[in-house]
Amino acid sequence: MYDVAVIGAGVIGGMIARKLAAYNLGIVVIEKKHDVATGATAANSAIVHAGFDAKEGSLKAKLNVKGSEMMAKVCEELGVKYRNNGSLVIGFGEEDEATLKTLYERGVKNGVKNLKLLSAAELQALEPNISKNATCALHAPTGSIVCPYELTFAAIGNAMDNGAELMLDSEVTAIREENGHYVITAGNATVEACYIVNAAGLYTDTIAGMVGDKSFTVHPRRGEYVLLDKEMGTLVSHTIFRTPSKMGKGILVSPTVDGNLLTGPTSVDMEDKEDKSTTPEGLGRVMKEAGENVEGIRFGATITSFCGLRAVGSTGDFIINIPRHGFVNVAGIESPGLSSAPAIAEYVADLLAGDGLKLEPKAGYNPRREAMHAFREMSMDEKNAVIAKDPAYGRVICRCETVTEGEILHAIRTNPKPRDLDGVKRRTRAQMGRCQGGFCSPYIVEMLAKEMNVPYEAVTKFGGNSVVNFGRTKEEI
Repeated sequence: MYDVAVIGAGVIGGMIARKLAAYNLGIVVIEKKHDVATGATAANSAIVHAGFDAKEGSLKAKLNVKGSEMMAKVCEELGVKYRNNGSLVIGFGEEDEATLKTLYERGVKNGVKNLKLLSAAELQALEPNISKNATCALHAPTGSIVCPYELTFAAIGNAMDNGAELMLDSEVTAIREENGHYVITAGNATVEACYIVNAAGLYTDTIAGMVGDKSFTVHPRRGEYVLLDKEMGTLVSHTIFRTPSKMGKGILVSPTVDGNLLTGPTSVDMEDKEDKSTTPEGLGRVMKEAGENVEGIRFGATITSFCGLRAVGSTGDFIINIPRHGFVNVAGIESPGLSSAPAIAEYVADLLAGDGLKLEPKAGYNPRREAMHAFREMSMDEKNAVIAKDPAYGRVICRCETVTEGEILHAIRTNPKPRDLDGVKRRTRAQMGRCQGGFCSPYIVEMLAKEMNVPYEAVTKFGGNSVVNFGRTKEEI
């Protein structure tokens, strides 16, 4: 019997699990996919929003500003890359200028610090490569960037290191109440828990329906992105937004914490909750509008394109409530969900306490975690010392990103442990460079097979039937 079952292992479920792991509680995180951070967390803009966009008084506004203020400390504790680069919302003409003034006033009411409206000259001084047609901007110095899936791995890993359990490949198909607690059918297992936190992303409405709550729905909103090589990574220093519309913040241009340049996303409402395909029309729009906002983007330096699906709730705000004793919905967590994640975790813990869960601090709880990228940030002397102890750190596997065998093995052996190629990629950046895994993938497959004690042919790209190798072309002698 667990005290709390968290359904969904994205950044929201991960941050909630980490928060609850600080208390004397039995916690299990249940995820239907082969790895954590594979839903909306794996494909979004990676922006820690300042908090000026959400309507004042909304949960989005309250939790965005608080979460943004918490993020630097959370990332420092978890060893996650974080960069306070600031954001700029640029406008073209009088109509946009009026909208930016409204955003400024809303941001002030929401408690965002140091907002400033800029003239065209002030904007160009901050970002020389901004379109010369831009006439105004809103500057938010507290805007930042982070790696969302790295944050999730660290949060869930930290929760596991403090006693939480993780169940993968465990889709929840039924929930029933029995003798004052919940019985959850998850994959081939049955899980019993006193409390449930429903953080299932696009499927939160389905999970809520299992306990009779039909008060909201969630639909996907497609967002397509184009990621460029590191040679484009310094074109802008701020995150650049266009003046927003009712469908979102438009096509952004932003550096990433790993030194690339990210452009996107589109914003198209969908019905299919699994369709992550990109389209020529969507990618064309990204390139066109990004080029209108920032000059000098060379899309010939594109490394990859991808699509993410945002979980849009039917209420227009985050849906965080208790429809019945022991069951907490955390639904409709679209943008600024990533920014709000640390504050959402605290909010949910408070809701659970108000619903009767005893939060007794755990002796020996450790909120800290070693960075997954610690080796590459060491000095040359420090690296040589590590290599002397473990020669695997001296063998480069991914040439594009300079990731060593030792780093990959460390990731494979660290909670939450990856079991496929994409899992290793997101944890180490091996396969994320110019060749997109063309050189290093066979070596990583071999390492995974050995570590998991499975046949070479059994290793997958992202779980399920996504096998990489169907058989050997040559027999060993």
